Amino acid sequence: MRGFRRRNWGAVNGYVAEISGAEVGVVLTGVGPKQAAFMASTAMEAERDSLKFCVSSGLAGALRPEYRIIQILAARGLVSERPHSEPPDRFVECSAPLVSFAEELGATVATSFCTTGRIIFRAEEKRHLAHKADAVEMESFEVVREAATRGLPAVAIRAISDVADEELPLDLNSVFDHQGQVSIPRVLGQLARHPKSIPGIVRLSQRSRRAAAALAKFLDRYVAFVIERATNLETRVIAAV
Repeated sequence: MRGFRRRNWGAVNGYVAEISGAEVGVVLTGVGPKQAAFMASTAMEAERDSLKFCVSSGLAGALRPEYRIIQILAARGLVSERPHSEPPDRFVECSAPLVSFAEELGATVATSFCTTGRIIFRAEEKRHLAHKADAVEMESFEVVREAATRGLPAVAIRAISDVADEELPLDLNSVFDHQGQVSIPRVLGQLARHPKSIPGIVRLSQRSRRAAAALAKFLDRYVAFVIERATNLETRVIAAV
């Protein structure tokens, strides 16, 4: 939708484009909180003097029955689910004005997203998490926390790719490499071991593409909307997805 070009922020590869007179940067963090924290921290540190606001975006699984496929949610806050051996769950708030802007453009405001260290693919696990969040994903807490430590306004905006009572056709936790990227050989290996999951994987892929397209259209309008309300269009904007 935009003419993005490559740009490096320290050790992080990204992309930039001009929207409404401002330079917008995009970093593809990869899947998982550890990777997201590293990528966001590195990029933000490299551009710390020129950033205006941050959007963490991507797909999410619904934890509430009222949310539908491709619905756009903006979270008021983010909770991090940590292993039992570590300190209790943590919470970070998103920027209230940025959440309000998303609502003005038609996003549904959610109380919170839960950031986990693995893909939640069982309906029973979703029901367990529903008492603490509206949707589940794997990166936003770390991205928004990194922004918060720098005094940078941030918000998490996600599109729903699977509903609350749905089980994913396959445990996808083993298909990512150490950089949080999908490994095609690992995917093929999983499909070879679980051939009955192939129709379900195809359906999930199709719906994820629809959700990603809806999210891209929303973000294009949203970023322009926020920039037009910013007082200094010479500053740069970074989005981590």
